[in-house]
Amino acid sequence: MDFQLYNTLTRQKEIFKPIKEGEAGIYTCGPTVYHYAHIGNIRTYIFEDVLVRTLKFFGFRVKRVMNITDVGHLTSDGDTGEDKMEVGARREGKSAWDVAKFFTEAFFRDYKAANCLMPDVLCPATDYIKEMIDLVLVLERKGFTYRIGDGIYFDTAKLPDYGKLAGKSHIEGIQEGARVEVNAEKRNPVDFSVWKFSAPGEQRQMEWDSPWGKGFPGWHLECSAMAMKHLGETMDMHCGAEDAVAVHHTNEIAQSEAATGKPFVHYWLHPRFLIMGETGKMSKSAGGFLTVQTLVEKGYDPLAYRYFCFSAHYRKQLEFSWESMDTSAKTLEALRGMVAKLKEEAPSPSLNKASDFYKQFSEALADDFNMPQAVAVLWGALRSSLPAAEKLGFALEADKVLALDLDRAPAVEALPPELMALVKEREAARKAKDFKRSDELRKALSDKGVLIEDTSKGTKWKLARG
Repeated sequence: MDFQLYNTLTRQKEIFKPIKEGEAGIYTCGPTVYHYAHIGNIRTYIFEDVLVRTLKFFGFRVKRVMNITDVGHLTSDGDTGEDKMEVGARREGKSAWDVAKFFTEAFFRDYKAANCLMPDVLCPATDYIKEMIDLVLVLERKGFTYRIGDGIYFDTAKLPDYGKLAGKSHIEGIQEGARVEVNAEKRNPVDFSVWKFSAPGEQRQMEWDSPWGKGFPGWHLECSAMAMKHLGETMDMHCGAEDAVAVHHTNEIAQSEAATGKPFVHYWLHPRFLIMGETGKMSKSAGGFLTVQTLVEKGYDPLAYRYFCFSAHYRKQLEFSWESMDTSAKTLEALRGMVAKLKEEAPSPSLNKASDFYKQFSEALADDFNMPQAVAVLWGALRSSLPAAEKLGFALEADKVLALDLDRAPAVEALPPELMALVKEREAARKAKDFKRSDELRKALSDKGVLIEDTSKGTKWKLARG
């Protein structure tokens, strides 16, 4: 079966043809660890996890490299402003190194809570300063760099196809100042730093000696150096959020291909943003963003958010709402309940790879990771007339990609003893046909966030989500 994916570079779906038969090398842009990751960031990592799991589902051996940006990411795309790590250090009242450690650990707690597989190689930028300096030396030797007051810059005019990833209109917008501030010393508005100098009289927490003086690497340079260190001068895939296309990934391509004279990446993949209704894209700079921990504090299983992410194709914006989270949470619990029942009926699962459902699920994955369709196929299988053992086998196989922990028992909520006592008192009042007291207790429980449902099998309750 041909495995197709949408390549941002060519703006069309293409059949995946790896550099090495049966293998896939992937570089994914990791977090800048100056703050918590928000759930919009996590949507990107969930997509990348699906990418890795899908490749493995189809039998590829995967090597995934992820960076940790712990230095060099400035607050402006135009190589101006402060390093985000220095900003984070000042905000937290800690050293930049301590901030990086704290938020790296926080990121991976959320990352793992979303059932994302750990990368095969994890690259903190500060561990690769030598490789970055060596890359700048290559660019300098080939005549692609020049020096100005605040650093060493890449001369984009010397690369004829600069901006091919973003497209001509994007680059023209950047040149007009849409994404970068004007720096009178730069030869071209879109030129970017590969090495920044420490400002005179400034004591940075993260700086290194170099052939050009004390300073620190440019953010774009970091990814090129680390990607090529672990995946070679040309790699199969590179992923990141859609806002990386116009500047960050465009500049990665420029400096990498200028240095090697070879294609940097064959396939570029970019999931769209998670949006918050009228407020638009979720952003740390705008404040008030939601984290995985926010969801947990509100009573949601983080995997309910993962399921929610599957409700739209990765190349479409996804609008977040608490109503959608409620629906996703209930639906995930229903799925787990169905699987739990199947396990009782058929303790030994049976996987039939010749079934129509297995074929349809595989086709959905192979069609540019069509997760809404893949989930629909799973529901179709579970509601079908297939034997219980085959339903169970298919669900467990599908979950190798979905990673929703479908074989986890449905959650059993617990009430504090005082509220459980009210539930029992109300049930007794109802049996005694004291409906006035029963209604009073129902309202008292509702006011405390406990919803009551009377069924033929007795009283059921659930916690309202706030």
